[in-house]
Amino acid sequence: MTAARRSQARFDARELRVLARLRSPRAIQDFLDGLDYSNFEAARSPRGVLRDRRAQCFDGAVLAAAALQRLGYPPLLFDLEAERDDDHVLALYKVGGLWGAVGMSNTTTLRFREPVHRTLRELALSYFEFYFNLAREKTLRRYSSPLKLARFERAHWRTDDAAMPRIESALYALRHYELAPARALRALSRIDKRAFDAGLLGARREGLYRAPRG
Repeated sequence: MTAARRSQARFDARELRVLARLRSPRAIQDFLDGLDYSNFEAARSPRGVLRDRRAQCFDGAVLAAAALQRLGYPPLLFDLEAERDDDHVLALYKVGGLWGAVGMSNTTTLRFREPVHRTLRELALSYFEFYFNLAREKTLRRYSSPLKLARFERAHWRTDDAAMPRIESALYALRHYELAPARALRALSRIDKRAFDAGLLGARREGLYRAPRG
């Protein structure tokens, strides 16, 4: 690798100063919460997110994974798969054998989780009641195994926007696990109005999934 290429693959001094202030998973979440939510835009690398100060759930999760790696956690992504709704991507971390998550979201309830979940299924279920579309349907159905971003070191995933489509394709190709049997899902109630309103507090409505009628 040439010196120029090595330099491109690393965070610069300004970026490192920002990341150095993110000293815990909670601090990383607070940083994401201060970014603008981007709609209908191509995903950015962590460098692009730090530059533009906006993200959607996928590139926000990749930035969170990069920041978590600087704290000593392996960089891992986690996909939540929905029906009649958008999927959602989170960065995983583990403390004392228990899973937590950091995430960027256009809603208030699909973000941070403390590391208190014994399994990834438990973690995914913590989002279930709060994962809904504008028809007030509870839409979360499946969760993935973790994606190790170490696979993409040669693609310079921290600094090169061109790596993002490869990561996204690999994430969606992972095995996904059903959260509940079909008979249980057919009997779901809709989310109540108070929880619905709370979940959409501050959301950009133009960025929300609109389920087709029927």
